[in-house]
Amino acid sequence: MSGERAHRTRHSVEVAAPAGAVYALLADAERRPLYCPPVLHVERLDFDGPRERLRSWESAAGDIRSSISARVRHPHERRIEFFQLRHEAPLASMGGEWTVEEAAAGRSVVTVRHEFTVMGDRPDDVAWVGLVTDDNARAELESLRRIAESGIGLDHLVLSFEESVRVNGPGELVYDFLYRAADWPGLVPHVPRLDLTESSPGVQVLDYDVRLPDGAVRTASSVRLCFPHAGRIVHKQTMPAVPAAAAHVGEWTVVPDESGVRVLAQHSVLLDENAVRDLPSGIGQARLGLREDVGSMARATLELAKRHAESAVRALPLRPAPAGTC
Repeated sequence: MSGERAHRTRHSVEVAAPAGAVYALLADAERRPLYCPPVLHVERLDFDGPRERLRSWESAAGDIRSSISARVRHPHERRIEFFQLRHEAPLASMGGEWTVEEAAAGRSVVTVRHEFTVMGDRPDDVAWVGLVTDDNARAELESLRRIAESGIGLDHLVLSFEESVRVNGPGELVYDFLYRAADWPGLVPHVPRLDLTESSPGVQVLDYDVRLPDGAVRTASSVRLCFPHAGRIVHKQTMPAVPAAAAHVGEWTVVPDESGVRVLAQHSVLLDENAVRDLPSGIGQARLGLREDVGSMARATLELAKRHAESAVRALPLRPAPAGTC
């Protein structure tokens, strides 16, 4: 389009970790929400060897935006190309690449390059896109550096688990309880306060207090993406509630079957490596404590959703038996 020109940015960081380990972090797109603060959720739409197509939701200077991107991985070069196939205004195009280069003494240099165009090339829009691109690139690079330099490894720092409950009731009522989080204070014991805004349908921003199992109350915040037709609510705690967590993502899923529904609460938590080092028993103690704290709160919410749905079913009036039956 006339009037549009390409704008380019470049950001780098030196990491005290081998290039292969850093590249492995970058190559795992579905875990980006754990190690990249602005990335809220990533879903892989298709995958063909080195090529993959992803749908992502990201925070952009306070806005929540979604895009569909293609990535091509070149593992032997430690390089990943990316370009957006669908995006939101004012972007007209966005692409770039990640590279990881070996440096001296087991160190590496990570670089991300962006090239974008803006509709109409209006100065304010160009400045806004440039600001978001700069801020998000710096945040991701710093998080990558911190995790890679921890020496613990992402597989040990990440704790993934799920809780579930069977419900003899309609999935719509279970989903309704989970969706209406604004009603949780007074119902969910560990949530004494919750403020919810929904700037667009299905995109919820929560600011709330959490009462932890030890009685401490902490302030947390989350972004939730709601998919009612699929019975799913995915979430990322942008300010984690549990002290040992550096990042926390998860999903509520309502799965119907022939006799009711099964409700899952899935969680993936990235431990804060600094908090782990401060514990006498190290990472094992941190993982056990975090699993119990997060799990107990998830179980409590699941049981309340179950009670909500089953109570509504029991309250329905009985239908009279058809004539001629006994």
